[in-house]
Amino acid sequence: MRTPADLDRFIDFPYRLHRGDPMWVAPLRMDVRKLLDRAKNPFFQHGKAEYYLAERDGTVVGRIAAIRNDAHGQAWPDETHVGFFGFFETIDDQAVADAMFAKVTEWLKAEGLTVMRGPASFSTNDECGLLVDGFDTPPVIMNPHHPRYYQPLVEHAGFVKVMDLLCYEGGGDTAPPPQRLIDGAKKMAERYKIKLRALDMSHFEEEVERVKQVYNSAWEKNWGFIPMTDAEIDFLAKALKPVVVPELVVFAEIEGKLIGMGVSIPDFNIALKHNPSGRLFPFGLLKILWYRRKIGRIRTLILGVIPQYRRTGTDALLFEWTWREAKQRGFLWGEASWLLENNPAIRNGMEKMGLRVYKTLRMYDKQIGSRESGIGNRA
Repeated sequence: MRTPADLDRFIDFPYRLHRGDPMWVAPLRMDVRKLLDRAKNPFFQHGKAEYYLAERDGTVVGRIAAIRNDAHGQAWPDETHVGFFGFFETIDDQAVADAMFAKVTEWLKAEGLTVMRGPASFSTNDECGLLVDGFDTPPVIMNPHHPRYYQPLVEHAGFVKVMDLLCYEGGGDTAPPPQRLIDGAKKMAERYKIKLRALDMSHFEEEVERVKQVYNSAWEKNWGFIPMTDAEIDFLAKALKPVVVPELVVFAEIEGKLIGMGVSIPDFNIALKHNPSGRLFPFGLLKILWYRRKIGRIRTLILGVIPQYRRTGTDALLFEWTWREAKQRGFLWGEASWLLENNPAIRNGMEKMGLRVYKTLRMYDKQIGSRESGIGNRA
């Protein structure tokens, strides 16, 4: 990426590419620009990236990012050799996809990395995974949507599946959580003196500090989890604050100690869908404000309990709270995403609560060098 004009074209390409896809939702361009900004996004305090455009006869036909995330290697010492690709968008042309992956391979090898994983834009804490099932339903906020042809392009380029990320849905005609499970969870809550409460927006900064205390410990053993820095949590909290419904952010506490939480947000994609340009002005903001009133869906981003308080029914309590509070506010459908395919405990819990898998996102790996031979290793 050589000039500011190149960055503009990098941002603009998906809006042209997916113009005819009835399921694709245009993100706000200002949000994309802020995410890519090395000076504003705290990811770049521990990571680096290079952005590439693919051109044919002067026209952009693809884009991709090569990503090094040192926080991943710190969290997973056996995977210090793993780099990432992200922001992958392309026309249906294997030669274009192969050329972009070749550029990422070259960059990652120069960084001493021997496996390319993705898509992750920039990490598993951001939008990640390639849609491989569920093309006929629109994406929820902060989740990707891709054309069907992306999967064969990626797999024909030599990538193999490393993990599926499952999206669960509930609501509509789905029955409420089974009463026996809720009753059992409430008995456990009485035994352990667990109390639930909603986010206090009047002390938002202090609440975010409390989230920092529990977030990284609740998910640290999960595949691919990368702890978020304080700056990254602040960055995300600032982005989500305008759309937060306090009652959909629930804390579980024992004697004032935070032991778990659930974070759900309205699916703002319902409003963004009516602003295909991705621009706020001259009419985008008015459209978004008008259609936000019609949002009847939520996405549950976080639902977790720190390890020593699992098996206490806290997860069921958090889920029941979210279901009840969402329904009271007119949110009659929700997505819980994403869940790892190899996490039977949380998957069984979701299914007992009446949710079902309806979309699958896939993470891929490709070997691009040999650790033993030193190919791709940094000198």
